[in-house]
Amino acid sequence: MRNLKLFERFKSTQIHAFNSQQDSPSTSSNNVTPRINFFGHPKSTSKSKSRSLLPHGFPTTELLEPPLESYLKPIDLVESLSNLYRRIESSSESETSMLYLEQYAVLRSLGDAKLLRRCLLNARRHAIDVPCKVVLSAWLRFDRREHELVGVDSMDCNGFAVECPKTSLIHGYDLNVVDKDCDCSTEYEDNNSFGSDDIKISSADEFSGLDEASDFSFCIGSEKAKCVRWRIAALSRPFEAMLYGSFVESRTSEIDFSENGISIEAMLALNIYSRIKRVHLFRVETIFELLQLASKFCCDDLKSACEARLASSVTNLDKALTFVEYALEERTKLLLSACLQVFLRELPQSLQNPQVMRFFCSSEAKEQLAFLGSECLFLLYYFLSQVGMEQKLTTEPMLILLERTREFARTNWQKALSLHQMGCVLFQRKDYKAAQFHFRLASSLGHVYSLAGVSRTEYKQGKRYSAYKLMNFLISSHKPHGWMYQERSLYNVGVEKLKDLATATELDPSLNFPYKYRAVMKFEQKQIKEAFEEIDRLILFKPSPECLELRAWLFLAIGDRERCLRDLRAVLCLEPNYAVFGGRMRDDLVEALTAQCIEVESEADCWVRLYERWSAVDDVGSLAVVHQMLQNDPSKNYLRFRQSLLLLRLNCQGAAMRCLRMACNLATSEAERLVYEGWLLYDMGYVDKTLTKAEKAISIQRSFEAFFLKAYVLADKNLNADEISCDVQVLEEALKCPSDGLRKGQALNNLGSIYINSGMLDQAETAYKNALEIKHTRAHQGLARVYFLKNQRKEALEEMTKLIEKACSKAAAYEKRSEYSEREKAKEDLDMATTLDPLRTYPYRYRAAVLMDDQRETEAVEELSKAIAFRPELQTLHLRAAFHEATGNLSLAAQDCEAALCLDPNHTETLHLYSRSKDQASSIDNTIFGFD
Repeated sequence: MRNLKLFERFKSTQIHAFNSQQDSPSTSSNNVTPRINFFGHPKSTSKSKSRSLLPHGFPTTELLEPPLESYLKPIDLVESLSNLYRRIESSSESETSMLYLEQYAVLRSLGDAKLLRRCLLNARRHAIDVPCKVVLSAWLRFDRREHELVGVDSMDCNGFAVECPKTSLIHGYDLNVVDKDCDCSTEYEDNNSFGSDDIKISSADEFSGLDEASDFSFCIGSEKAKCVRWRIAALSRPFEAMLYGSFVESRTSEIDFSENGISIEAMLALNIYSRIKRVHLFRVETIFELLQLASKFCCDDLKSACEARLASSVTNLDKALTFVEYALEERTKLLLSACLQVFLRELPQSLQNPQVMRFFCSSEAKEQLAFLGSECLFLLYYFLSQVGMEQKLTTEPMLILLERTREFARTNWQKALSLHQMGCVLFQRKDYKAAQFHFRLASSLGHVYSLAGVSRTEYKQGKRYSAYKLMNFLISSHKPHGWMYQERSLYNVGVEKLKDLATATELDPSLNFPYKYRAVMKFEQKQIKEAFEEIDRLILFKPSPECLELRAWLFLAIGDRERCLRDLRAVLCLEPNYAVFGGRMRDDLVEALTAQCIEVESEADCWVRLYERWSAVDDVGSLAVVHQMLQNDPSKNYLRFRQSLLLLRLNCQGAAMRCLRMACNLATSEAERLVYEGWLLYDMGYVDKTLTKAEKAISIQRSFEAFFLKAYVLADKNLNADEISCDVQVLEEALKCPSDGLRKGQALNNLGSIYINSGMLDQAETAYKNALEIKHTRAHQGLARVYFLKNQRKEALEEMTKLIEKACSKAAAYEKRSEYSEREKAKEDLDMATTLDPLRTYPYRYRAAVLMDDQRETEAVEELSKAIAFRPELQTLHLRAAFHEATGNLSLAAQDCEAALCLDPNHTETLHLYSRSKDQASSIDNTIFGFD
């Protein structure tokens, strides 16, 4: 945490520690005082003791505050998405790419990585200009965190045409580029190659022009370049006028070119180019001269060929830094794009390169880059600033990047975003006056959320009442949002503060701050059990690093070192570089706590604990055990893969993919690496590429993980009977390979699912029971499904009840059990699911459907609106649109359809509903106005 109230270090020679005799905080006495805790060795000398003491203290309610979000937060997200969909559908090709970028900016607040990537892919698909394509391709590469993989060159495309550096340098859009495989060795045709010089000359006829007799010469000093007059004249109008017009040169056989600053090598090259129309034979230095000559004499084809040749040679940072100055001076867009491409594909490392940052941040570069156009430059600096903010940069260069983003912004959303982000960075730098100025400008452009920044800066400057009044005005003027009440709670006191926090949680349960504040407040009031219950509620459905860190503080304060250590391990799994306890704890905190909590466990002991936590569906506990096992033996790379699976269960996709990339880097065999690469590809939706990786891994080594990956991918397809049989065989092969019970339990669980889909219920039942025998607790859910399909509802309910009793995380089990219950019992289970995990949207949809059946239409829509307010999912929007259509609110039905289609433009049911609602609205209009 950033805001901590730390007491002075204990200065006496004796080490004091608070010892709790209770095993669980829920049974701890409420008389426990949350005081300082020290962990050290009583017999250590003062010197060694000073190293072993851990920092101490506890966060206080006075210093807790939520972060200001640095992205756009529309006041009505559904309306914004609806508007975006209509604009995209009616846009011209030149506008579409930037509209998808706007969609990306609007959807950032949802935090859906796959949805955001789809926006970037669509923006790249519709991009026309080369500089825009270069930026978007680099952005997509950065989005995959390709830079974290060892041995991957920044200019490699790895088979993705949409990220290929050569493809990016081709002008014009290609709607199929996202689905294309790339083979960089393929030779491009002359009319769509990014470098015509790269085309191999396959016929001797192409050199035939070299044999043609010369009829005049260019003289450079005493040296001559013999040329063919008509061929040189064909290069441009100026040359044609010189050689065939009324100039003296048209009547001479020798033309003195000594005063033009061109070397004899360049003129000889010009002669060769005029004959064979190729520049691939020449040195780079010569091509630079040819480019100058082409610019001076308006030789467009020669200029394009030279630009393409130079662009193809920009393959590393040193060359890019060398060529970029020339590209700016000559205003050569293709060459400049090639240089930019290298800088951007080296991100985030290039942000630390002084030469690169000097290029992006200098005032001279700003003026020289202007010929690229404001649209491209906004895109460029928006990408750079996003990378900088992800790296948590608050330096002067970071401010310049944001300022450039603002300067090149043209539309309101671009200006509001850049101003708001500038305000956020200035706020982090504690420059509250400047931050407030930028927040006010952003809010004046219609970005209401920036007023939260205005009020926070007022508060930081000692104007608490002014901040309170502003938020009060905001709440009274707009449809209420959770963040509004959260912000106002900072400036409120007593009961009113708690009311605001309660309202914030009710409107948006995804907000962390209200839970954290209530937990710390209760702990300060010595309500130890209630404090843990509060933070546990949040961690059960949203285990973020800061929340796990807070619970670790609580455990540390009551002397429960083992649970503190468990949560810290989980934090470091989620974010390895997380500054634990605000960076005030020693780097070896985990090692220190380990030494003082427990004896070093053997590998067998760790496996036993992992089985216990896995079987209890305790993903946080399982993460902690895996972290400990990796700490004991970092060479066990397969554990990183297990770690990624656990993180995916916790909806921590970014952390999961990072673990997979690390596992890929540390793979000890090609077969192992191929499996991890396959999972990375699968996460991005490349199913066929994943299948290829799995099959190649199997051909090298028949392993459980390779077969499991292949079976998983096959199950994701629409399989016919023969393909289902094949998938079963693949999983059976996986089960024959060596592996541990945890993974075999998952394989049996998946096998049961395949059997259900193919109607083989008896085989499915056997598979699930075998999984349960090796303590794969989640198999209860599959077995319940089998019983339900066999019309054994009672047995199905019993299986789900067993899962609820065993699992630490129960929300999904309650939700699933509701499917097998009678209406009233189902409602109870779904209410419990919402209590345990308020972010699950199915319970809202079910309750809304029940209300609609009872003809309580208004309440049904309100129930769905609750979920849409914090998670506007496709299914929820579609259902609310259907409700609006049923009640005759066709305009609202169309709006919800448009918002849903903005999330998934190919959703068939929503497309049908949208078409129907528009047709009905049109029919009503025709009736009103008397049209036939």
